[in-house]
Parts: sequence; C-alpha cells; structure tokens
Amino acid sequence: MISNSDFNFQNNVTLTLELPFSEHIEELRQRFFHIFWVILFITCIAFLEVKFLVRILELPVNDIKFFQLSPGEYFISTVKISFYTGLLFGSPFAIGQLILFLLPGLTKQETKIILPLLLSSLCLFGLGLLFSYYALIPAALNFFLNYSSEVIEPLWSFDQYFEFILVLFYSTGLAFQIPIIQILLGLLNIVSANQMLAAWRYIILVSTIIGAILTPSTDPLTQLLLSIAILILYFSGVGILFLIKN
Repeated sequence: MISNSDFNFQNNVTLTLELPFSEHIEELRQRFFHIFWVILFITCIAFLEVKFLVRILELPVNDIKFFQLSPGEYFISTVKISFYTGLLFGSPFAIGQLILFLLPGLTKQETKIILPLLLSSLCLFGLGLLFSYYALIPAALNFFLNYSSEVIEPLWSFDQYFEFILVLFYSTGLAFQIPIIQILLGLLNIVSANQMLAAWRYIILVSTIIGAILTPSTDPLTQLLLSIAILILYFSGVGILFLIKN
C-alpha cells in the first residue's frame, strides 16, 4: 500500500524529470551566458595585467631577446595570452556550471562518481600545466639554445615562442587526463584493471609515440620527459582502479 508521502515524492520526481525540453535549453543557455561573461571578465583583467603575464612566460628563458616581426604582432600575442588566461581560470566556474546542470538528473551513486572525477580532472590539468612550465618547457628551450649557441645568436619571435609554450601547456594538460579516462573505462566495465596492466608493453610504445606527437619540439629530452610522465600517470590510473574495484 502506497502512503501519501510516497505518492507525493514519486509525483515530485516525475515532475522534475518531465520538465519541458525548452526549460532545459533555457537553463543551459543561461549557464553558458554566465560562463561567457566570467571568462570575458577574467580575460579583461588579464589584458590589463598582461605585462605581468608576459614576464612569467619569459622566465624560462631570461637570456633571450624577443622581437616582433610586424607592428601588431605583440598586441595580437597579448590578446591571445589574455584570452587563454581567461579560458584557463574560468574553467573551474564552467565545470561548476556543468555540474549544477547535470546534478538534478544524476542518481546518488552517479553523483559520488562524477563529482570526484571532474574535480580530479581539473587538478590533473593544473598539475600538467605546472609540469610543463617547470620541466618540459625549460628542457626543450635549453636544448635548442645549447644546440645553436656556437653558431646562431638567439633572437626569437615572441608570438612563435608563445604558440610553442601554448602547445606544450595544453598537450601536457590533456595527457594528464589519462587516469580519468582509465577510471571511466573501468567503471563502465569496458576495460578492466588487469587488462590495462597486462598491456604494459604496448603502453610503453604508445607513450613514446604520444610523447613525440604532443611535444612541438624535436629534442629527445622533452619527448622522454613527457613519455615518462604518461607512463607514471597510466600505472597510477591502474592502481586507483584496482583500489576502487576491490
């Protein structure tokens, strides 16, 4: 026999799940609108303080003199730096808005899985940026400087230097998402932790290939550092999956 409280609860759930599609679209539109303005606001703040950001980007190569190939090159570079800064620091707010949009439709079990994974993904992306800034970028730049130091005077285009750093930043940040992908595959029972561990020989080969593809430089040291980082992340993901499943 169903009590009045049970009936009211079921009725509320039905009303929540059967919201008109237009209301979901409107909510999503508003959340994208909020994300847009937050990113725009951070971008404007970053543009006002762009000289400080430029100095941070130049720290890995203090002894290099930068030049601009055209009158507006540096201005365009600062606009790009400001935009990517806004995108980077606005991503936590964007993820929060995504969580708030999806949360009503998730079960308690799904919420316990999705929320930690999203937060972990954000933290890993940040660690990837730090690893790239303090390890990969100095290694790559020092290799190029030492290789040409006796022959060519190092004068670099700032725009090309920034694009070089940007590719390393985002490729490393994406590479650091490997444990998240592994955990998702394991939780969905697509690939087990034992199967991931058994494929370690192929993973070494794949990590070497990924390291060569994701690094914009051709020096072996940068590729080796990224490949080692990918291997550590992969086996960390396997270990975490073993802990979750057991």
